[in-house]
Amino acid sequence: MTRLIARKLTVLAGLTLALPLLASTASAGTTPAPIAVPDSAIHAKSITVGGAKVLPTTRTVPHWFGTAHNPDNGVTYGFNMVGADPSAEQSTTIMTDIVPVNVVVGGQTFSGSDVVQPVLDSPVFTTNSYSSTPFATNSLDGLTNNGFIKGGALSSGNTNNQLEDATMRSQFNKQGTSYHVLLSPVVHDPITIVVPSGKGTLIQTARGVVAGDVNIIWWATQIQNLDNSLGYNDPTHLPIYLTNNVMLYDGTDPNNCCTFGFHGASEVVGLGTGSDHGNGNQPVQTFAWTSYVTPGFFNPATAWALQDIHGLSHEIAEWGDDPFINNTVEPWLTPTAPQYGCTNLMETGDPVVAIGFAKGTNTFEQGPTPNGTQPADGYYHPEDEVFMPWFMRLNPSTSQAVQTGTGGRYTLMGSLNPYPGFKTPASGC
Repeated sequence: MTRLIARKLTVLAGLTLALPLLASTASAGTTPAPIAVPDSAIHAKSITVGGAKVLPTTRTVPHWFGTAHNPDNGVTYGFNMVGADPSAEQSTTIMTDIVPVNVVVGGQTFSGSDVVQPVLDSPVFTTNSYSSTPFATNSLDGLTNNGFIKGGALSSGNTNNQLEDATMRSQFNKQGTSYHVLLSPVVHDPITIVVPSGKGTLIQTARGVVAGDVNIIWWATQIQNLDNSLGYNDPTHLPIYLTNNVMLYDGTDPNNCCTFGFHGASEVVGLGTGSDHGNGNQPVQTFAWTSYVTPGFFNPATAWALQDIHGLSHEIAEWGDDPFINNTVEPWLTPTAPQYGCTNLMETGDPVVAIGFAKGTNTFEQGPTPNGTQPADGYYHPEDEVFMPWFMRLNPSTSQAVQTGTGGRYTLMGSLNPYPGFKTPASGC
């Protein structure tokens, strides 16, 4: 995951529906034709924004501190994670502020409000059994996802859980215990952001699906601006800024796409997010932005699972394992996600981006794409998540046992993850 530190803006006055510093493009008359982007040019990824130090007295989301020894390089790493220490087998509930963001790009509105209910109905916030899954990502050559295959046993002992709860319990082999990490959502009024000319455009992929494509630095600044301005933001809550099929591009080329989410943290100055260079005892606000992904935007033959809540599950899992963007590990590199290069961040979704499984019942946007293909299948598609023992080169893993053996797994999907690189610990760069 690329780390991005966006500049701060001044605090907005009140909850205006459109950020006043932005010029509207909707009045330009005609909507420009979307830029056709081939699948070969699309590289799905996420980033991090900011980072902050914490002390035991810091006012922020509930979290605990632990250490893990890496036998490969002999280093003992410290880490913070959301919730309570799993060894105490306690339950933690984090208030989660859902902020729908309606984004106007090139005169077309991408409504975050439209995807609020599908997100609330998804495994992120509803309880499901994770004993099995009907379908999972397929691989034919060990590198490229090729659609999906029949699933199977997933995570026994997690039979009535939210997605992040099941993920954390499996990671620490606490399934079936009283250890929980739960999210309690509160939905707020929508906010509209109009993207000015030069900061965004419309793009269209091979299946005819159109997305808003926005400059990454500009967008990260807008989200940090909201952190500064929204009166209900609370450092003990997780705000999630939710958009619908809005992607981000690097630099000045809209083809340099597509970042689908980020999570971040920074110390609070006054009302909202402030400097990330304080002495560690200021209140710390964690936050996330992610887009609900329209089925068929990404190629279903090579990224079947990258639709609907895939990005949201990615960001929440990474927030849970690295809420303050300061958990570092021995550098790792994986052929399943070359877009991240060699990195030392413990970002649990990055190695398995576009790898996932089917869960729950999804009735939103289940029709064919504009060109008539049918990637939607009536399910939600959470991402697989990598566990700490993979990053720490632990062998055997201390996480939940794999479905087809006695050793511990390295990802939530365990034996269902088709790639050999997740059957063993991470490799170096």
